[in-house]
Amino acid sequence: MDHRLTSEHEELRRTVAEFAQDVVAPKIGDLYERHEFPYEIVREMGRMGLFGLPFPQEYGGMGGDYLALGIALEELARVDSSVAITLEAGVSLGAMPVFRFGTEEQKRRWLPQLCAGEMLGAFGLTEPECGSDAGGTRTTAVRDEVTGEWVINGSKCFITNAGTDITGLVTVTAVTGRTPDERPLISSIVVPSGTPGLTVAAPYSKVGWNASDTRGLSFSDVRVPGGNLLGEEGRGYAQFLRILDEGRVAIAALATGLAQGCVDESVKYARERRAFGRPIGDYQAIQFKIADMGMRAHMARVGWRDAASRLVRGESFKKEAAVAKLYSSAVAVDNAREATQIHGGYGFMNEYPVARMWRDSKILEIGEGTSEVQRMLIARELGLPA
Repeated sequence: MDHRLTSEHEELRRTVAEFAQDVVAPKIGDLYERHEFPYEIVREMGRMGLFGLPFPQEYGGMGGDYLALGIALEELARVDSSVAITLEAGVSLGAMPVFRFGTEEQKRRWLPQLCAGEMLGAFGLTEPECGSDAGGTRTTAVRDEVTGEWVINGSKCFITNAGTDITGLVTVTAVTGRTPDERPLISSIVVPSGTPGLTVAAPYSKVGWNASDTRGLSFSDVRVPGGNLLGEEGRGYAQFLRILDEGRVAIAALATGLAQGCVDESVKYARERRAFGRPIGDYQAIQFKIADMGMRAHMARVGWRDAASRLVRGESFKKEAAVAKLYSSAVAVDNAREATQIHGGYGFMNEYPVARMWRDSKILEIGEGTSEVQRMLIARELGLPA
């Protein structure tokens, strides 16, 4: 397969790379240390059209594809993952469910603001007692027979973009009924921010991604119109599986960016840092470490671009997405560890980007499906028992 970028994709890559270096890099370290959401950076990304990259122009998008989104995410994550995950979650988890499963009215109501970055969407899937086993959802939604409204009760946790000043909606998975054999029917329902009964918790104190917004949500008799059902009732489980498959391609691109950022910073440091009268980059011990890091980042890039290309062509990509996510997340952790080691004591100082990358890398093996879940998916796709 030819994974070289088209001229349009290459122009996008250069534009986002320049933005990351010129706008994100000078500001993000301070915001990260203060645990502040990068509103100014997000507004600029909105003006650039990054939140609308894979959506049609008729809904305010840029008319691009998932490969374009991955390119943007990789270039942003080379500099900072908090900014990258804000974009990834805003697009893949916030806007994409509306685009994939919404009615024409729902799309025209919400997508223009989401594509412009004027509004962020969130995806309420994970619960305190229900992580990888999303089929164990306990949040419920009951239809009021008089008003036709959905009445939602329950809680969600670890929700990205859940409580920013520009968060406009959260798509919630909830049990709306039972099959004859008592299996839960899970549906997706859009809950606008500010709806009475919706409580947004304080931000989590996190190890990494400190300039992104992650919170818990609780629902106490939250009422939304019956028309806020997203897609068919009882199809929410299948919908979220599709959304997560696509999201894994995006996370793989983000993880690749972090892995490449570790290479970039290590090459720069190895040229500048001197030991025993020579730049440390002159020593094979350092050269080999960086060479291995570069190799891993390259193969991760091949993996996510292959999965994205299959997605764009309308081909099956579930296994390839799982492979890309599993491999790239492991590569991100490995490269962040090695980059920190190359930097020595300075790698333990927050003023150096590799310290931030080290803190940000581990969650990539957990979010959007743990590494163990990816192995389960790959095994099933290879024909082993479910």
